[in-house]
Amino acid sequence: MSIPPPSTETLRPDKGGDDMATLAKGGRINTLGFFLRLLGGIPFLFVGFRLYGVDEMGRFAAAFVVIEIFALICALGEKRGLAQRLSEGAEEDGDGAEGSPTNLVFDGMLTSLLFSLAACALLFAFPMIIFPSGTNSEYDMWMIAAIPGFALTEILLAAQAYRYDIATTVRARAVVEPWTKSLLVAGLFFVPALASGGIALAFVASIYAALFTAAWSFVKTYGWPKGWRPRPRYLLKMTARALPLIGADVIERGTRLLDVFLLGQFTSAGTVGIYWFAKEVVSLPQKLKSSFEPILSPVITKNLKIGNMSAIAAQVRQVGFWIIALQAGTALMLGIPGEAVMGLGGPAIVGGTGALAILLAAEVVASMAVVSESVLVYIARKRNLAISLGVITLQAVLTVGLILLVQHLGYGEGFQAAGAAAALFAALAVSSLVKALVLKTLLKAPVSNWRWALVYAAAPAVVVGFAATYLPEWMEIVFGGPAILAVYMWVIWKRGFGEEDKVLFRKNVVPADALPELEKSPQTKV
Repeated sequence: MSIPPPSTETLRPDKGGDDMATLAKGGRINTLGFFLRLLGGIPFLFVGFRLYGVDEMGRFAAAFVVIEIFALICALGEKRGLAQRLSEGAEEDGDGAEGSPTNLVFDGMLTSLLFSLAACALLFAFPMIIFPSGTNSEYDMWMIAAIPGFALTEILLAAQAYRYDIATTVRARAVVEPWTKSLLVAGLFFVPALASGGIALAFVASIYAALFTAAWSFVKTYGWPKGWRPRPRYLLKMTARALPLIGADVIERGTRLLDVFLLGQFTSAGTVGIYWFAKEVVSLPQKLKSSFEPILSPVITKNLKIGNMSAIAAQVRQVGFWIIALQAGTALMLGIPGEAVMGLGGPAIVGGTGALAILLAAEVVASMAVVSESVLVYIARKRNLAISLGVITLQAVLTVGLILLVQHLGYGEGFQAAGAAAALFAALAVSSLVKALVLKTLLKAPVSNWRWALVYAAAPAVVVGFAATYLPEWMEIVFGGPAILAVYMWVIWKRGFGEEDKVLFRKNVVPADALPELEKSPQTKV
């Protein structure tokens, strides 16, 4: 039984469907979520570093990266794989059972829960994996319990995205999770019995608050399963098929977490804390990239099913440009007043300004790799996995090498953090180049997201930004940052955005003839 996506007339301008309009609608909603997440995430950083301290946040960061990696493994690649399973429909197992969409989601959730419980048992048995620099309190062990909540939330949000419901992702990830974490980390600090574990308890509570939000929407959309029961053979086949997706997800996210993990092994908790603050600031433009991921997977799988490779190439170019344009502007807004931004965490954090600048540049060059991978995971899973393994190996070698070099030269914590950031930049640049070339070969069409308008827009924004550095720090952030972004966006709107690009910022979809001309290709099987 094949399960098509439900009607999406509210998202598409005509009954025949318009993939670019769908991508723009989903990206627009999730970009709003980015700004909401920005508002919710900043208080957590400010309160965490100011009230709890750099070392305490550093220990939390070292534990968090391990939690997230284990959670991604336990999610079984369903963030992208679920869309393909729902598009193709259930496969019959030996006893003839066939699943509805709800039952297929529950298959993934059951398998994920089993993997999560095994991961929790492993970390409880060997806590040194997650706490290389020790713990802040006895409550820190509760962080391990976040793994199943994180993994199940990923699956539920992927199911909602298949129905083109991006609003649930915004509510869960951009409103409920960051604000729960920010409010609790502040409130628990003033509860004497819980103050030492405030960071860990706030984190766990935020994960399960997001899970509840996703589950509520899922039940309203899909309903409860009917006639569902575990099917061991199907679950084993599903897990085996998901291995390349798991590898791709873990490696893609691992490139953003490996540096923190290695810093935790080779440096002090203070260095990790400085670097983590910079990483959390950078995670804000990074989320712009993920704004398109939930809606991109269903659109790609639909075109793969009919063999429309030229349409996929056009979507990669279009979404890739949207992402790099938004990320470049955000990077300038946060990077030029970088010293003032880092100062929000306290004087001890300012030494990480160089790391912040490099990390922001790394996210811009990574945009092509992410969009390319969103297609490669479907048409060249093993090749994509091999490239990703090579990239993360390169990053590991460079990170350790640069940290040890900086230590040998006698430089301090800020320079060690900058060394880890430089290794990440180099690895992501290589990943973008190689994956874009592979995808171009497979699709037989150009996929590059680069346009010279990015340079034209950046130049005046840099001038405005450096002028703003002469202001007091609070004015540099409050007035200088928005001015940089405003100048950049005005120039790129005038010089870089065509009618097909502006659909991202319009509620009413542009006419079909304004969208990119897509070559008609023969329907071939992938």
